[in-house]
Amino acid sequence: MTNVANMLRFKIKEMIAKREFEEGRRVTIAEVAEGAGIHRVTLSKMINRRGFSTSTDHLDGLCRYFGCSIEELVEYISEQDLYDKS
Repeated sequence: MTNVANMLRFKIKEMIAKREFEEGRRVTIAEVAEGAGIHRVTLSKMINRRGFSTSTDHLDGLCRYFGCSIEELVEYISEQDLYDKS
Protein backbone atom coordinates (compact mmCIF):
# COMPACT_ATOMS: atom_id res chain seq x y z
CA MET A 1 0.00 0.00 0.00
CA THR A 2 1.46 3.37 -0.98
CA ASN A 3 1.19 6.48 1.13
CA VAL A 4 -0.23 9.10 -1.21
CA ALA A 5 -0.75 12.64 0.09
CA ASN A 6 -3.76 14.43 -1.30
CA MET A 7 -4.73 18.06 -1.11
CA LEU A 8 -7.47 20.54 -1.69
CA ARG A 9 -6.79 23.48 -3.98
CA PHE A 10 -8.75 26.65 -3.38
CA LYS A 11 -9.80 28.36 -6.61
CA ILE A 12 -10.06 31.78 -5.01
CA LYS A 13 -7.96 33.56 -7.65
CA GLU A 14 -10.27 32.20 -10.34
CA MET A 15 -13.33 33.32 -8.40
CA ILE A 16 -11.87 36.81 -7.95
CA ALA A 17 -11.07 37.03 -11.67
CA LYS A 18 -14.62 35.93 -12.53
CA ARG A 19 -16.12 38.58 -10.25
CA GLU A 20 -13.79 41.26 -11.70
CA PHE A 21 -14.88 40.33 -15.21
CA GLU A 22 -18.58 40.31 -14.31
CA GLU A 23 -18.44 43.61 -12.44
CA GLY A 24 -15.86 45.33 -14.66
CA ARG A 25 -13.71 46.45 -11.75
CA ARG A 26 -10.80 45.36 -9.59
CA VAL A 27 -11.63 43.20 -6.57
CA THR A 28 -9.09 43.26 -3.74
CA ILE A 29 -8.20 40.50 -1.32
CA ALA A 30 -9.15 42.85 1.51
CA GLU A 31 -12.62 43.28 -0.02
CA VAL A 32 -13.09 39.52 -0.37
CA ALA A 33 -11.83 38.92 3.19
CA GLU A 34 -14.21 41.48 4.63
CA GLY A 35 -17.15 40.24 2.59
CA ALA A 36 -16.49 36.61 3.54
CA GLY A 37 -15.78 37.37 7.19
CA ILE A 38 -12.21 36.02 6.99
CA HIS A 39 -9.04 37.69 8.21
CA ARG A 40 -7.04 39.00 5.26
CA VAL A 41 -3.92 37.05 6.31
CA THR A 42 -5.90 33.80 6.41
CA LEU A 43 -7.32 34.47 2.96
CA SER A 44 -3.83 35.22 1.64
CA LYS A 45 -2.58 31.90 3.04
CA MET A 46 -5.49 30.08 1.41
CA ILE A 47 -4.56 31.65 -1.91
CA ASN A 48 -0.78 31.24 -1.74
CA ARG A 49 0.08 28.20 0.40
CA ARG A 50 -0.26 24.84 -1.28
CA GLY A 51 -2.23 22.44 0.91
CA PHE A 52 -3.26 25.10 3.46
CA SER A 53 -5.77 23.73 5.96
CA THR A 54 -8.73 25.92 6.87
CA SER A 55 -12.07 25.74 8.64
CA THR A 56 -15.46 25.05 7.13
CA ASP A 57 -16.55 28.49 8.40
CA HIS A 58 -14.04 30.08 6.01
CA LEU A 59 -15.26 27.95 3.12
CA ASP A 60 -18.86 28.81 3.97
CA GLY A 61 -18.04 32.53 4.05
CA LEU A 62 -16.30 32.38 0.67
CA CYS A 63 -19.17 30.43 -0.93
CA ARG A 64 -21.61 32.99 0.45
CA TYR A 65 -19.49 35.94 -0.76
CA PHE A 66 -19.00 34.55 -4.27
CA GLY A 67 -22.49 33.02 -4.49
CA CYS A 68 -20.99 29.71 -5.52
CA SER A 69 -21.04 26.03 -4.60
CA ILE A 70 -18.18 24.37 -2.77
CA GLU A 71 -17.29 22.53 -6.00
CA GLU A 72 -16.65 25.85 -7.72
CA LEU A 73 -14.38 26.99 -4.89
CA VAL A 74 -12.41 23.86 -4.00
CA GLU A 75 -10.75 21.22 -6.15
CA TYR A 76 -9.50 17.85 -4.89
CA ILE A 77 -6.08 16.92 -6.23
CA SER A 78 -4.34 13.63 -5.50
CA GLU A 79 -0.57 13.48 -5.28
CA GLN A 80 -0.61 11.22 -8.35
CA ASP A 81 -2.43 13.95 -10.30
CA LEU A 82 0.30 16.40 -9.26
CA TYR A 83 3.02 14.05 -10.54
CA ASP A 84 1.12 13.41 -13.78
CA LYS A 85 0.95 17.17 -14.48
CA SER A 86 4.71 17.63 -13.94
